[in-house]
Amino acid sequence: MSKITHIDEKGTLTHFDEKGDTRMVDVGEKPETLRTAIAQGHVTAKPETLKLISEQQVKKGNVLEVARLAGYMAAKKTSELVPLCHPLNLTSIRVDVSIVEDKVEIEAEVQTVGRTGVEMEALTAVSVAGLTVYDMCKAVDREMCISDVKLVKKTGGTSGDFNLSAGKR
Repeated sequence: MSKITHIDEKGTLTHFDEKGDTRMVDVGEKPETLRTAIAQGHVTAKPETLKLISEQQVKKGNVLEVARLAGYMAAKKTSELVPLCHPLNLTSIRVDVSIVEDKVEIEAEVQTVGRTGVEMEALTAVSVAGLTVYDMCKAVDREMCISDVKLVKKTGGTSGDFNLSAGKR
């Protein structure tokens, strides 16, 4: 049986075995390295909704703080939510949630020393923080939109670094 890695020599994604069955990637032989990932996204909302959030007038509580904490919790639970993610010992999580112009901006940075990256943890943190904003404000604004959730930077590992703003690896 061949060793499973993320992409084989033919450029095939390897979350599938030779029969096409889904499987978790074997990272046992990979070296432990410092790995970081930064993801971003935002929630667009009506101006009156953003005003309620900024003035902490939403009945459910402090939207930005609850969303930030939800992001932390989500990063730690990613392997329970995304079937093929490895459980990781995260060494650092940072989640920033703030109102910028006409939206709620969310950024998460996750770090570990391990054999696999933390991209999914950062993306999950941003996604769940956005969902939390929606949940807390849906009574006043059902037209909110969670969007542009994306990986903007990653470091570490054998695949090298990635920086979206640089447009290259």
